[in-house]
This record gives sequence, C-alpha cells and structure tokens, in this order.
Amino acid sequence: MVLLFGTAGTPHSASEHSSIAGIERVKELGLDAMELEFVYGVKMTPESAKKVRAVQEKTGIELSVHAPYYINLNSSDRQKLGLSKYNVLQSCRIGALCNARCVAFHPGFYQGVKPETVFKSIQAVLEELAGDLREEKLAVVLAPETTGKPSQFGSLEELLKLCSSVSGLRLTVDFAHLHARSNGGLKSLNDFENVLEKIEARHKPFLKDLHMHVSGINYSAKGERNHLNFKDKSNDFNHSFFLQALKNFKVSGTVICESPSLEADALLLKKEFKKL
Repeated sequence: MVLLFGTAGTPHSASEHSSIAGIERVKELGLDAMELEFVYGVKMTPESAKKVRAVQEKTGIELSVHAPYYINLNSSDRQKLGLSKYNVLQSCRIGALCNARCVAFHPGFYQGVKPETVFKSIQAVLEELAGDLREEKLAVVLAPETTGKPSQFGSLEELLKLCSSVSGLRLTVDFAHLHARSNGGLKSLNDFENVLEKIEARHKPFLKDLHMHVSGINYSAKGERNHLNFKDKSNDFNHSFFLQALKNFKVSGTVICESPSLEADALLLKKEFKKL
C-alpha cells in the first residue's frame, strides 16, 4: 500500500502564494501531493498551467484540482447550470495541462427536490461532462466529493451509486465532511472502517487509488461549518482512527489535508501513519 500526503493549496510557508512555489515547498517539506485550489474560479491561464506541469514533472509531486465551490449541477436556472458545467470542464482543461490526476467538486444541492430526482439530473450532466472529457481527450478524471451538509447532494451512498452509473468517475471521500454531515457520526475506529467497507462492497478497486480530503471540522446539526486543526480543542474528528482504518484496509491513494494549518497537519498525518 502507498499513501501520499499533501496540502489543499499552497503551503503557508511557501516563498510566495503561487502554485509553483507551493509545489516546490511541498517537495521541500517531504510531502507528496498538492491540490490546486480553483475554488473561487478557474483563473490559471493555459500558459501558467504548462509552467506548473514542468515543475510537477521535475518534482514528482502528485497534483489534483478542486473545482469552484459554487457549482450546482442540479440548478433549475439554465444560466447557472451552464456556468457550473463550464467551471467543471474548465477545471479539467487546466488541470490536464498541469498534469493533475483528478478534479474534485461538490456536485450540487437538493433545493427541495426529491433526492432520486436530483440524482438523475446530476447523473445526466456528469454523463455529458464525461463525454466532453473523452471528446477533448483530457487526461484527467472527474471525482465528485462527499459533501458536509445534509442539504447538499453528495452522501457516500449517492456518490457510490453515481460512480456505478457514469463511466470513468473517481470518488473523492472527504472524511471530515462525512463526520459533519452525520452530526459527528464518525466516533470510533469501527465507524471509519464502515465507510471503507461500503466503498469496498461497491467499488473495491477504489481502495487501491482513493482520493481523500481530511481536516478537523466544526459542525452543527445542519452539517459543516468550518475546518479546524486536528489539535484544536473544539475538534472531535479523530484523525488517529482515520489513519488506522486506512492501514487496516490497506488503502492506497492520496490524502489531502484541508486544516487551517495545512502543512503542519499534513506532516502530522504522514508521520503518524508511518508509525502504524
């Protein structure tokens, strides 16, 4: 099993806040991966993306992309839906130029519509987007992410079903989101293992290359509020149980840390995992 650990965006200790400086700093820190954060829009130009790729190839740091936050593939507004589709596709275009392996994104919101209807709507849009990727020969994979609020489409069960119905999708499992979505449901080692058991039962190969997000988390009955550091007194997400579950199930893949202390918590995860 091989697990790569990295940061969600440029480490705070990088020489400057840029993707290239971020990749170089990740390498210096002894980490393995970095997620390019396009969360407020895909602002990177193709020219810049090619420069990022050159640094990625030189350092060997694995890259992924997080598409913009305001994507809603279930929007009833045609303009908003069109913009959402564009943002996913543009994230894939620039991500592919950077040599990123996958593009994580929050699929959408229920907005009072029955979950089954929402599923069909998002399924149809993702089939269209997957076709666009094939047509444009983009070497990157769509990876819908488990979401942190019950009002958002994106439970683990929904995404596993989605991955069964749309060819070529990869799963992004945000364990902090699952914890928040269930109002603190990941309390024991067994709870974390149950998540992996569900993935194994539906898509066993995913455990050999699983894309993951993790952090401390603040939440309420309505779900996610904000990310926290693992050692924050108000955080009850048990990262040790998380790591032990990955070890027990021999999971390979990438763990992207989204804690406010990006590199500190990413290094904490990597060091603790090595001791298991």
